[in-house]
Amino acid sequence: MIKETQIEDSLITKLTDLKYTYRSDIHDRDTLEKKFRERFQSLNRVNLTDSEFARLRDEIINADVFTSSKRLREINTFLREDGTPLHYTLVYIKDWCKNDYEVIHQLRINTQNSHHRDDVILLINGLPVVQIELKSLEVSSRKAMQQIVDYKNDIGNGYTNSLLCFIQLFIVSNRANTYYFANNNNTHFSFNVDEQFLPGERLQQLNEIGRIQLLSLFASSGLKHFSADQV
Repeated sequence: MIKETQIEDSLITKLTDLKYTYRSDIHDRDTLEKKFRERFQSLNRVNLTDSEFARLRDEIINADVFTSSKRLREINTFLREDGTPLHYTLVYIKDWCKNDYEVIHQLRINTQNSHHRDDVILLINGLPVVQIELKSLEVSSRKAMQQIVDYKNDIGNGYTNSLLCFIQLFIVSNRANTYYFANNNNTHFSFNVDEQFLPGERLQQLNEIGRIQLLSLFASSGLKHFSADQV
């Protein structure tokens, strides 16, 4: 029986083949924010003081999914300590191949109140934008989807008060079956017994070889569009 850790390792290997950089050093809130600060300063050609960065971080973190998504795509303004405005961007929109694409795993965003760790997360310029939850074959994808809903409803897991607010897409897979669905505000982020309220898509192969390779296939066909070498 293939273990979750084996599926995780296999996916990370596939993502590095797609030109994502694997970052084993990013594993908690502090290391994630440090990476984001480095990339933000490089992207916007600025050196922020510690107090400026803390204020910027607090300004961009927003519990509303749509506000965070909009901020990702726009040119924003931040008032520096000397009163001068800094017009900044979080990602390159037109020259997206210039963005920094990384993969991390086992991120523990809340070290005080939660032992929850996210399996695999994709970063663009230090911001988490895709979360992937992996399960072994005997665990249903529905259970993994419900787990994500439960995590999002728990304020201690950081989806409303940390950089995880920038998550745009959730992916769940037990390797044979892979589902993906957009992030949403908690009011609309739920599904009933028929899953009719969860906006999702399912990828599946009927033949046995296709089922074994499905998660890799999804990475190749769906996640390659994030890759920095696609010009």
